[in-house]
Amino acid sequence: MEKMQEYMNVSEEKWNPNNSGKNFESFLEAIQKASEQLPDTTSQILSFLERKILSCKRISSFTSLNIIETITNYLLNMNPEKEQEEKAVAVLLAIGIHSPKMVISIFLDQINTQSQPLPSLLRTVAKLLHYQGVASYLGATWNCVLRLLRKASTEEEKLGLCNLINALAVSVLKHIDLGSDEETMGIKKELVSFKACLTIRVLFNRWSLNTTDKVTESTLSILGDLFFLISPPKLKCQVCWLIRRLLNLSKAGVKPFYITQCLCQLLEAVAASGSGGKNLESKLDDLVVLLSWQVTLKVVDTDSQSVQNQKMALKSFHMMTRLYHQQMAKLFLKSMECKDEQKVITTLNIFRDVFQEVPQTMELKNDVMQTTLNLIKEDSKVVRLPLLHFIEKLGVCNYFTLQQGDIIINHLINLSQIGSTTVDEETRDLSINILHLVSLPKLIYLLCQPMTPMAFVPLCKTATDIAMKAQTMGQPPYLSSYHLNPINNPSPQLIFANLLLSSLMPYKAKEFGKISLLLLYVLHPLSSLHPVIHYKLGQVWMRNIPYMIQILEKHTEEEFVQENWEKRLLLFSHNTMVAIDDDSWMKELIKVVFEKIKSFTWLQQKNEKFFLYRLVGYILKTSEDYNFVYTILYDILYITQEEELESQGIGDAIGIVATSHLQTVLNVLQDYSSILTNKKTSLLLKLSKELRHKEWLKACNTIYIAYSRILKEIKLDIGPQGDLILSLTINHYQNCIIEKNKDLKLNYLNYLVKLTSILANLDHLGFLFSYKVKMIYFMMEMMKQEPTTSISSSVRQKAMIIISNLRKLHPALTLEDRKELLRVSFKSIVGLPPLEVMQADVPLKESQSVATLFRDTLQVLRKMLQGLVMDMPTWVQNYVEFLEIWLSSQKDHERERALWCGVRILSFTAQMHNFDIDIEFSRLGRLVRLLAILCQDSVDNISFLASQALYSLYCIMLQKKKLNQLKEEVREDHPKKEGVYSPSVFHNNTSEIAKAFAEYFNPKELSSLVLAAMEGLTDNRAKISLASGKLVSALLEERGKDMLKVDQIVDSIYDKLKFQLEPATRMELLQAICSLAGNNTCNVMPMLLKRPLPWEKAPPHGSGASSGSIAIRSHNLCIPGSCRINMELWRVFGTKRKTTINVLQMLLSILEERRYKQSYQEISFRHVAVTCALCEMLSGTESRLAVLEFCPRLLLAILNHLYWVIEQNVPQNMVVYCKEDIRGTKTMILDPVSCALEAIKTMLIAAEYYDVVSYADQHRGWDLLSSPKYYYMGIIELTSNPWTPVSHPSGIVRNCDSSILHRVMDHVKPLLYSMDDRQKVMARALFVQLLWHQSVALTFGESFLSHLIKWIHEPNVIMQEIGLRGISNLVLHHGQESTLASLLPIIQSFLKEEELVAVQAVKGLRNIICYTRGNVSKKGFCSISRQLRPLINDERDQVRISATSALSHMLHQVFKFRPRSKTRKELYSFLVPLLISIQDANIEVAKVCGRALTEWAQGFGWMSLEPAFQNPILIDHVRILEETCKCLVGTGHSLLVGKLLFQSFDFLQSPRPTLRAAAITFIGQTVMKLNMNQLYEEDVQLLLNTLQDLKDDPVESIQGLASITIKKMKTAYVKSSMSSNLQMKHTFIKIPSFGNKKRLFKNIQSSDKVKKNTSKCTKFCHWKISNIWHSSDDSTRERDHQRKTLQFPRRILPQKNETRSFEKDPEKKSLVSQDNASLEK
Repeated sequence: MEKMQEYMNVSEEKWNPNNSGKNFESFLEAIQKASEQLPDTTSQILSFLERKILSCKRISSFTSLNIIETITNYLLNMNPEKEQEEKAVAVLLAIGIHSPKMVISIFLDQINTQSQPLPSLLRTVAKLLHYQGVASYLGATWNCVLRLLRKASTEEEKLGLCNLINALAVSVLKHIDLGSDEETMGIKKELVSFKACLTIRVLFNRWSLNTTDKVTESTLSILGDLFFLISPPKLKCQVCWLIRRLLNLSKAGVKPFYITQCLCQLLEAVAASGSGGKNLESKLDDLVVLLSWQVTLKVVDTDSQSVQNQKMALKSFHMMTRLYHQQMAKLFLKSMECKDEQKVITTLNIFRDVFQEVPQTMELKNDVMQTTLNLIKEDSKVVRLPLLHFIEKLGVCNYFTLQQGDIIINHLINLSQIGSTTVDEETRDLSINILHLVSLPKLIYLLCQPMTPMAFVPLCKTATDIAMKAQTMGQPPYLSSYHLNPINNPSPQLIFANLLLSSLMPYKAKEFGKISLLLLYVLHPLSSLHPVIHYKLGQVWMRNIPYMIQILEKHTEEEFVQENWEKRLLLFSHNTMVAIDDDSWMKELIKVVFEKIKSFTWLQQKNEKFFLYRLVGYILKTSEDYNFVYTILYDILYITQEEELESQGIGDAIGIVATSHLQTVLNVLQDYSSILTNKKTSLLLKLSKELRHKEWLKACNTIYIAYSRILKEIKLDIGPQGDLILSLTINHYQNCIIEKNKDLKLNYLNYLVKLTSILANLDHLGFLFSYKVKMIYFMMEMMKQEPTTSISSSVRQKAMIIISNLRKLHPALTLEDRKELLRVSFKSIVGLPPLEVMQADVPLKESQSVATLFRDTLQVLRKMLQGLVMDMPTWVQNYVEFLEIWLSSQKDHERERALWCGVRILSFTAQMHNFDIDIEFSRLGRLVRLLAILCQDSVDNISFLASQALYSLYCIMLQKKKLNQLKEEVREDHPKKEGVYSPSVFHNNTSEIAKAFAEYFNPKELSSLVLAAMEGLTDNRAKISLASGKLVSALLEERGKDMLKVDQIVDSIYDKLKFQLEPATRMELLQAICSLAGNNTCNVMPMLLKRPLPWEKAPPHGSGASSGSIAIRSHNLCIPGSCRINMELWRVFGTKRKTTINVLQMLLSILEERRYKQSYQEISFRHVAVTCALCEMLSGTESRLAVLEFCPRLLLAILNHLYWVIEQNVPQNMVVYCKEDIRGTKTMILDPVSCALEAIKTMLIAAEYYDVVSYADQHRGWDLLSSPKYYYMGIIELTSNPWTPVSHPSGIVRNCDSSILHRVMDHVKPLLYSMDDRQKVMARALFVQLLWHQSVALTFGESFLSHLIKWIHEPNVIMQEIGLRGISNLVLHHGQESTLASLLPIIQSFLKEEELVAVQAVKGLRNIICYTRGNVSKKGFCSISRQLRPLINDERDQVRISATSALSHMLHQVFKFRPRSKTRKELYSFLVPLLISIQDANIEVAKVCGRALTEWAQGFGWMSLEPAFQNPILIDHVRILEETCKCLVGTGHSLLVGKLLFQSFDFLQSPRPTLRAAAITFIGQTVMKLNMNQLYEEDVQLLLNTLQDLKDDPVESIQGLASITIKKMKTAYVKSSMSSNLQMKHTFIKIPSFGNKKRLFKNIQSSDKVKKNTSKCTKFCHWKISNIWHSSDDSTRERDHQRKTLQFPRRILPQKNETRSFEKDPEKKSLVSQDNASLEK
């Protein structure tokens, strides 16, 4: 490579531009040696050679020939790579610039010698053919090409030939176009056509063009130029063959672009001749199908072939259409009629594109229009958009002017509708754009035709756009043809009326009004060519229309006021008429307006018709011609008036005209009204009878409406006109020329209602209407004429409406007139039969209408009453009094209707803001009582209406009160909140009624009202009776404190309760006295306590029972009626919290009175009665809150009363109270004590302390409370809480809330040192029990312990027990341990006291040990263990049980803190007493011993004994002892066994046989588990001699047990002996010694001393027990690893979670590791 570079550089240096031949030789030599060189070297040489050739201006022919031959040989012989081949070809092209002919000639020579040239050479020649001077070689080259075409086989060869053929064709075409002769080209023109045709044939026949490869695509690309070389005749002959081949290629999958390109070039070549020929015509169908498919292909903008494909396809259609326009049009139309929608779309798109190529003949237009209309008729959504594009093309070609063009325009209008859900936005926009192609006159004509608003908007916009566009172009709209042809075109009046009417609803379709006004503005002046119109019209519109458009743009539909807009439009039209000032033009406009009126219907165009009538009025208002106005108005009145709205429209027009022509209008109406009353001139008499009434009413209606509108419009000087109209209306009816019937009367009244309504609402300026009173009496006469048994018409209703309207006119009615009016009205309406009755008298279809008519009539009556109240407010009470006869009616419907009226009177009065006029209610109580009773009416609606009336009355009284306070400048300290009361509050709520009105009565009136209301309690009607009861109850609840006659009211209530009242009424009466008792407790309670209760019967004749004492009664007690009433009264006192609290306070004050001991004959009646009353009053659940409030005080009072009663020694047969049980199946007979207990139970149940009652039942709490001796124990049980959790409920302390307990403590503390022993015992018992609760015990600033210490030092045993119990409870709470631990010595001193004191002392010790921690707990246990140990085997059962149970808890606590050796010695000392006690016959003792032994075994790790200890009842005690002794001996600690055996010796001396027997059993079981031969002789002798004395025991069973035990021991010892037999003496036994011995008993005397001094067992007492017990063999203990391990219980070792906590704490972790190490040792 480096050598070649050096060579190239040298060549550059030696290059001689003057001697090119020598310069190239070196390069050519290198090329010839290319096989010896690297390919890259050859490439560089060729590139260098190319550059040098291109840089040479001239190269000799020889050098050129040499280069060409060398390069050609290189290409043919060396088989170069692609890169080298391309560079070699580049050299040939470079040399071809200098000698192109030489290159081509050599190429042709090579072709003759070679079978097939290289493709690269072919491409080279193809490029050289475009060079100048090679035309003479075209023929020869083409000949060579034809030969090569047949031989080409590879794709590269074919592609090279295609390239060469393309170059030949292009060069030939170029030379032909330049006019070159045959010599120049080297070929004749005729031969060119032949060779081109032959080439095409060879390509299609020799080459396989059915695949989609590059050869096929290149072949199709070069055919286009060949087509132009073929002569037209010959080409036309080959068309069919060519098209057939192209179709086959298309089917084979050749890319569409190449097919379309070839076809386009073919058609273009054919079209160049000016005609197509028959062959091409025969293939039009195939071509259309093929090209149509090409058009449908998707066009991708980034793909140039896709874009060009569609363009060439459309170009082809253009050429075919130009050649065969008729045939193509038929094909298009035919395709448009097919069923394939996609094909139709394609055809529409193509036909639209080529449409201008087709001559527009009339025949074609007709065919196109018909086909288009068919498509419009089908209206396919898929075809719609392409069809619109096609229609757009038709519009451009003026197809809309054809006869059927209106159909297309209507179709466009339908598609352009706004808001259509069936038309998309693109279609709508396109339709609107197409409408711009329609002429403006046509659009104006269409706008004047009926159409939907959605279609009108786009059409109007289009017309506006066209007109504005014409104005910008200086061509204002010209509509003169409308005047020249008025029949076919709309007149200016019609256009004006239509556009003005369209702008009436401006926001219809969003912009209806704006576009209408805008079009009107654009077309102004409409009649510019009219010879009469005034010139000011244009200026008026230029000023008004833009302003109105601006108004519409500033507002929205929601805030727009339609009425104001309508007035503005009418004013605009008025200004227009003023500017025109032409009566003839106005007449034409009126004609147009009336035509519009006739075409509209009131149902659909109501607003439009009213607007048109008003437009007529403004048109006539403008005119100054009296005759013209009179004539038009008279004609208007005679318009057919089929509907009511027509008359209103006419009235509107007449009213507007009256503002300018009042007299003319009045004259017209007066002349026209003669039709109603003048028999001579009226045309009505000429009609049939059926039509007379109808026409008379229509005329009457129109006249009255016209008068109404006139009154509204003129507004000034209406008094005389109104009075005249009233007189005329009376005259019209009284002088009616036709027969008066029901319909005529009703319609007449309807018209009169409207007229009077308008007249009443106008300002009369104090005018006195002389015909007012006459008209009112005229209406009352009509009401009297109506039937009193039914309501069939609205005559009453209409008459009262007219009266109400006339009320506003002057003069006012007199008092007599008002009375007569109310009398007639009430009788005519309130006195009608029930609605159901009136409905039953009519057909079923009319029943609903009757109901509606009656309700409306009653409503009108109420409104009339409202008006009367407004006229004279001071008469409100009189108006209501007129209704009392109806309110007290026995008929429900009359009461209800009267209440409707009363509600309206009172409610309207309450709503009046002006209370300056004094409105008095002198009989307020009577009215309130009546309405309150009606509030409880059996008819719901009556009760609701009464509540509304009462509320209105309350509002009136409240307003009066405020007014009086304002006048007197008085301000309430605590004013009531406004809005508290409402009708719904008063409805069926008499209590609220009483609360509301009570303040308006003085005490005297209030007491009288209550007594009067109670008279209605015995009414036969249940509702009235109930209402009276509720009223009494509510009044007493609200104003009970203000009652003056309390005793009379109580007696009255008591007497009424004796009657058989309804349950609800009875309850209300009971609630009444409940409220009275709550408000007047001091007056009511003494009266009730004096009344007989269920325990008192009338004493027998002659007995001297006094009223202040209770006599003994038999159990056969019946409860009389008076007593049941008393029970009801007391029971109801517990239903209201206020009453309950007040009564409880008074009853408590009685119970808390200081009393002294009395005999049972002199027991106070009041105190026992109070407990009976409490039983009844607190038996309901409603008293819970009150009981909770007084719970502490009430509990203490009843308990104190109970203690007082049980001290009286009341006989059990004294009956004071009878009560049914919960089931109500039997009656409980109670004495004073039972009654007091029942009061306590009732109180606890009322407070929902059910568990307390249940606990007391289970633990004999009530029995204890009934005993004077154990009364304090009953209180303890009632308030107790078990020390350990139990399943059964517990006492007050556990169930009550802490706040209650604190309150109890507050009441107890003052009684702790009371002089009354009863109170002191009760208080102290409660006190110590309350200390169990932590919140009480830890009360800040309290020193409870000092009290307890004092009590335990009192001589009274009860006080000692109570004090100890308090200490036991107090220690339960954190913070008291250290203080209470110091009391251990004191508490120990009570262990030898009486049983109950000892038991409580044990519990105190237990709590102190269990609730202290660490060393304090262990030291405390060690200090009390010696005193506690004997109690486990105490003679008293309760002491044994308590001590053993306490021990189990202590063991559990002590073992938690890892007891050391001293503590463990104390713990071992309890094993023998427990094993002795577990053999007790008492099951409870055995159970607690089992629990204690379980704790002991768990603590020392004797896990194998747990199952036996946990089931001491199921497992035999002997087996338990056997297992225990086996485990004990198995420890291997002989001294421990000896200590325990020595400890059991004490029990052998017990005076209780059971303990002696149990000790013998323990000794026997233990010894039998020992290996006797390993014991010292002295130890065995001590055991045998100890048992020997028991052979003389006084109990025979014990003698036998001792003998059996001794015998077994001897037998075991003999069996284990290996030497001589034992030598037994009569007193002492000599035991031989063996090898290694174990000592059982330490510090025992030698055997000689034993022999001398053991004659008596009593000498054992002199041994040093303390030395024996506390000594230990340390060396032996250290050798026993297993026992050492078992000494520590598992429970004190850390568990998993505890271990983790220890791992987190390094100090704890170190301690654990030390303990584990010690354990391993």
